[in-house]
Amino acid sequence: MRAPLPAAFLTTPIAHRAYHDRAQGRPENSLGAVRAALAAGYGIEIDLQLSKDGVPMVFHDEWMERLTEATGFVKDYTAEALGRIPLRYTTDTIPTLAEVLALVAGRVPLLIELKDQTGTMSETDGRLEAATAAALAACQGPVAVMSFNPHSIAHMARLAPNLPRGLTTSAYLPSDWAPLAEATCDRLRDIPDYDRTEASFISHEASDLSRPRVAELKAEGAAVLCWTIRSPKAEAEARKTAQNITFEAYPAALPA
Repeated sequence: MRAPLPAAFLTTPIAHRAYHDRAQGRPENSLGAVRAALAAGYGIEIDLQLSKDGVPMVFHDEWMERLTEATGFVKDYTAEALGRIPLRYTTDTIPTLAEVLALVAGRVPLLIELKDQTGTMSETDGRLEAATAAALAACQGPVAVMSFNPHSIAHMARLAPNLPRGLTTSAYLPSDWAPLAEATCDRLRDIPDYDRTEASFISHEASDLSRPRVAELKAEGAAVLCWTIRSPKAEAEARKTAQNITFEAYPAALPA
């Protein structure tokens, strides 16, 4: 069963990793960035990694170093420990999905990317997906999930069939995706898992929106979002194909 993407995801620009701005003390995926997006009226995109004790954490990377002063992998810390670690450029700490859901409270579209837990885009153990489905079971307001890993979205189709889901997609240039196997890049580039996962949308790499497969899926009824737009000029070009954008680094115009 395909769960359709709510209309709000096609009308409200979506702030990439929330409406972040280091200079303003609100780094990516922070509660400060979420609050800023809410204040501006933007939709919000966030990323999920799984803690050692099975809690979905709002954090992009597998490792800690780029975004915090801590070291090592997210998966080696408990949620309680992660919740005490400040993000760089702020006093905000790493939030849980539950904290973000409580803050957003259904007021704007929330697009949730489940990060690949395998490093190879292969079958997952299902733990992040199960924890995410549980957290979203009583969620109010427009919410959707997506992942580069189609196995992750196949799990979500089984665990939460009424939840809108999509695939994060790319040109999959091997030079950009190393050490992902070139054969895996070649396979994923053609978006072969759209029907298998019963997806209703893709979020495609903006520079690759001219790919014929994107047009084919759009003609078949798929909603087309894109990532990541960083200027009004790039937005205007992307909107020739995509129905909405995920953006950062500038204030995207809201619908009239």
